Amino acid sequence: MYKNYLHKTIQLLFFVLLFSCSKNTNGGSVNPVNPVTAPTVVSAKLMTLPKGWKLSSTLSASFPSGIELYYYDSIYAGRNTKMYCLAYDSKNTSIEFKPVLSSVAKKPSDFFKDETGVVYACINAGYFGANQSFSLVKYNGTVLSPNIKVLSRNFNGVSTSYYATRAAFGITASGSYEAAWIYHVGTGNDNIYAYPKPNANVEGMAPMALPTELFPAGGAIWNTQTAIGGSPMLIKNGKVNITDTAELISINNTTSRPRTAIGSTASSLVLLLAVEGDNTLSGTPGMNLAELTTVMQSLGCIDAINLDGGGSTNMVVSNQQLVRPGDNGVERPVVSAILIKKK
Repeated sequence: MYKNYLHKTIQLLFFVLLFSCSKNTNGGSVNPVNPVTAPTVVSAKLMTLPKGWKLSSTLSASFPSGIELYYYDSIYAGRNTKMYCLAYDSKNTSIEFKPVLSSVAKKPSDFFKDETGVVYACINAGYFGANQSFSLVKYNGTVLSPNIKVLSRNFNGVSTSYYATRAAFGITASGSYEAAWIYHVGTGNDNIYAYPKPNANVEGMAPMALPTELFPAGGAIWNTQTAIGGSPMLIKNGKVNITDTAELISINNTTSRPRTAIGSTASSLVLLLAVEGDNTLSGTPGMNLAELTTVMQSLGCIDAINLDGGGSTNMVVSNQQLVRPGDNGVERPVVSAILIKKK
């Protein structure tokens, strides 16, 4: 009997002790037992990122709602690959897409610094030679530079004029973004026509006729307020359509190089992409046009064009240069750039 009494007493003391240890002195609620604190993971809000892509939470922290920066630093197509993608919601009226042109070539970092107001990002834009732009630069209804109208190519041993309808990307009058094959019809630069297919030139064959209002078939005035030119088209209306042959553009198309591209998604996002290349130190050679197109498609682009690449490829965000330039790490001065800024 004494043993039973002792046993019950010990049980009672045990439960009293257990209850008192589990009580919270700040109000009597029960605390969890040594919970493991989960690491804070910041996810992209604008889109679902493909495998390998991550949100750059540090650089995106200074952005307003509707704009984010993503990065990829891993293996792609069997090679070390480093690339950055800036995405913004084109429906956000406080964010401005601004192509800019300089009469003297200057570094993208200088385009970034020289712009007034709040600038979020800058990438290099169209093709150029010396201090002349070969690609369309249009801002707020004003054509600052036309797409190149005539190209000289060899045909039967003779330098011959070809008329290429090259790719451009811009904002329509309704506020939507699209890519198009365009040509400046007539003597001026403002009469810009867009065509459902490019002028079907092939280097080494007789040139196609000069583009007009009626040729190539199906042309119509390209009613854009702001636009940037490049080449070639990569994706049009949701389908891969790399028209480098018709656009007469040869930019190491099938070899790995630094690349710059711009495109839009069905959810009204605009994406600016910079792929590092020609970097033997880190072993990041870049990618070819087909791989670049696959990347833009994986990010959701339904329209996308290639911009000037190679040593020109550059992206500046929050006053920081993100990709190592291909010219032995030296930033190349360019004639045109795209700024993403506060309106």
